[in-house]
Amino acid sequence: MTMHLVYPLSPWLTLALALPTGALLVRVFIIQHDCGHGSFFPSRRANIAVGRLCSIFTLTPFANWSRQHGLHHGDWNNLDRSGGGADIYSACLTVQQYLALSPWQRMLYRLPRHPLIANLLLPPLVFLLLYRVPFDTPRDWHRERRSVSLTNLALLVIFATLIVLLGWQEVLLVHLTLIAVSSVLGVWLFSVQHRFEAAHWSPRSDWRFVDAALGGSSWLRLPAPLQWLTGNIGFHHVHHLDPRVPNYRLDAAHQAMQSLHPTPPLDLRHALTAPWLTLWDEATGRLVRFRDVRSQT
Repeated sequence: MTMHLVYPLSPWLTLALALPTGALLVRVFIIQHDCGHGSFFPSRRANIAVGRLCSIFTLTPFANWSRQHGLHHGDWNNLDRSGGGADIYSACLTVQQYLALSPWQRMLYRLPRHPLIANLLLPPLVFLLLYRVPFDTPRDWHRERRSVSLTNLALLVIFATLIVLLGWQEVLLVHLTLIAVSSVLGVWLFSVQHRFEAAHWSPRSDWRFVDAALGGSSWLRLPAPLQWLTGNIGFHHVHHLDPRVPNYRLDAAHQAMQSLHPTPPLDLRHALTAPWLTLWDEATGRLVRFRDVRSQT
């Protein structure tokens, strides 16, 4: 709303407001995320209603995304499922699997995972285009596929109305900029939740729920304002341990967890370099960069 109000005064001021507004939209997405887990409200109906409302702002079909995300919570940091699905941000190949690919296959695997592509180019395309179709959605997920169509219909009505009232230039500038900023921030946040320097990945035979939660999910330590804007999702290890904990109680749950099972934090400096960690080196038991593998061959 504020971006639209200042547009007649200065389009440049409108662009400047995209950063704080985009950050606030990340918080809206976290609320939608919690509603998808049924944790934001005690009432199931309230979670569904607010989750659907948030989905209009985030451009993300509520039922579809929530069920897909539920699959992630059932089996994450598992090396034996790294080759499938559309999620390139919380999956990886082992070094040996990567080296077994042909040069062409390596390039196809490596290219979309380059941080500039994965964290700057792809995020807006995911929210603007990919979420407009029921990608990666089984045919028998009727409710979830319907949520995509209904979300698209609602967005069509809303944006058509805005264009009639405000003009396509203003709507394009405000909302394309906003989704670009919020998607880049949100996807970066998501990308460091399971791929960071101390993250542990396991083959299916060794995978354990608690170990994967506490050793394979990050505690991203952020300054208080950023922690609020990101809805405490930096306590991702606690979230994976129990997704029923709402974001406004994750900090307290984390404090209680630290006395039982101390977890080292991921600071902001290391989080900014974490997107380069793309392969699991079974020999050293850590995530490595593509260039680390090239130096070994």
